[in-house]
Amino acid sequence: MSRDLISRVTDKVVDELKVWQNRPLDRVYPVVLIDAIHVKIREGQVTNRPIYVVVGIDCQGERDVLGLWVGTGGEGAKQWMSVLTELKNRGVADVLIACCDGLKGLPEAITEVWPLATVQECVVHLVRSSLRYASRAHWSAITKALRTVYTAATAEAAEARFAEFEQDWGRKYPAIIRLWRSSWEQFTPFLAFPPEIRKIIYTTNAVESLNARFRQATHRRGHFPNEQAALKVLYLVIRTPQRNRTNVTGRTGGWKTALNTLAMFYGDRITLN
Repeated sequence: MSRDLISRVTDKVVDELKVWQNRPLDRVYPVVLIDAIHVKIREGQVTNRPIYVVVGIDCQGERDVLGLWVGTGGEGAKQWMSVLTELKNRGVADVLIACCDGLKGLPEAITEVWPLATVQECVVHLVRSSLRYASRAHWSAITKALRTVYTAATAEAAEARFAEFEQDWGRKYPAIIRLWRSSWEQFTPFLAFPPEIRKIIYTTNAVESLNARFRQATHRRGHFPNEQAALKVLYLVIRTPQRNRTNVTGRTGGWKTALNTLAMFYGDRITLN
């Protein structure tokens, strides 16, 4: 392929990326999944830069990447506020449930943009963070015990199971107890829902699966010369469907049952237009 042809193809992808990144999103998203990956970008010197990723599940159960944004430094709630505000300006009028990691200040940023949103901290992130404080020899026992907490039938039952966990592990690993207590308000919302909703919102795995494809694509390149080069590669990943899927993220399984349950909880905030 000639350099001229390569240049024209590159310019076309960049133009498509700009249109895609600024496309209107005039709809309600019952669920959004919020996460970030880090890539190496050269700006004088090579540094790790966060790229913010938001996946929305619309009222038809389709998952869609709503945008990609390059951050200026470490992942931060202020930068997330800018991202979420842009999404609202592009037409995301309402979000029912936002699932995110435990980044300090992020729940407040979400509810500043969408005041009625339920913020759910990703349980998988919470468990992984817990294991950072524990000896590997205890990982199996700790994850088994924590599973009884996040699979409890109610928030009250989860509190009882966590009290047992604290009694067994609190003296040895007080940092784990502190982590869960500080996250409790954002951990418990999904416990109010039946299983068909819980399995959709208790983890950001859907966006993490996409991030795994992003990492595979970026790892081969080492680092990028600039932000646009990094975004272009990630956009091409999004444009490339996986086998047996119409788009890169796919459709949410069991969505009709989940939608009916969401309608019971959120009423006319669910719109099927």
